[in-house]
Amino acid sequence: MKKHTIIYGSHTLEYSLIKQKRDSLKLTIKPNMEVILLCPTEAKQEKIETFLQKKWNWIDKQIKFFEKYHKKIYKKEYVSGESFYYLGRQYQLIIKKAKEEKITLSRGKILLQTTIDKENKLYIKKMLDIWYKERAKTIFKERFELLYQKFGYKKKILLRISPMKRKWGSFKGQTITLNPLLLQSSSKTIDYVITHELCHVRYKNHNKKFWQYLDEMYLGWEKIKENLEIRFG
Repeated sequence: MKKHTIIYGSHTLEYSLIKQKRDSLKLTIKPNMEVILLCPTEAKQEKIETFLQKKWNWIDKQIKFFEKYHKKIYKKEYVSGESFYYLGRQYQLIIKKAKEEKITLSRGKILLQTTIDKENKLYIKKMLDIWYKERAKTIFKERFELLYQKFGYKKKILLRISPMKRKWGSFKGQTITLNPLLLQSSSKTIDYVITHELCHVRYKNHNKKFWQYLDEMYLGWEKIKENLEIRFG
């Protein structure tokens, strides 16, 4: 992925260019306002710049849209009273000193009990990360098995849970990997990400046939994807 810059009138735009085997150009604006352009490997720079110029008003509109939400994103402090999401619902973290290590859900709260100093943020983060991952193993497996049957694949596909910095899910070899933090989102969103990756079993790239297949397997996925990006980045 290479960074490029285009000047159009008094405006300057930096974008990431990804060339791949595809039939058309596709433009994406991420919630962090990064502009990504996917294009055919043989596409010439003149065609790329003409495409971006035609999309200029749309790009500006999308960037302004995400700017409204960008300031809401903040770094977690892992202290009592802080909000965390679980299956699309918001919960308040309550940390208490106790005689055992335990995390439970109760009436809109995540109750974290620890034998360690409750001001130890690194340890609190570690406990929550483990808790999310263990919960994810159970819930993701249930959703994956149901959706896998829907596709009717004969080949064996493995499921793996692992943190990822920039992705909610990925497919490589015979394994689908899901980010445990996806557990913050709703069950519909989890189903969308799993469905997206299961579509990659059949179509490796994001070509026209892939998107058509995704439309067939998960109607209305666009709104689910947009909500995921806005709320969780």
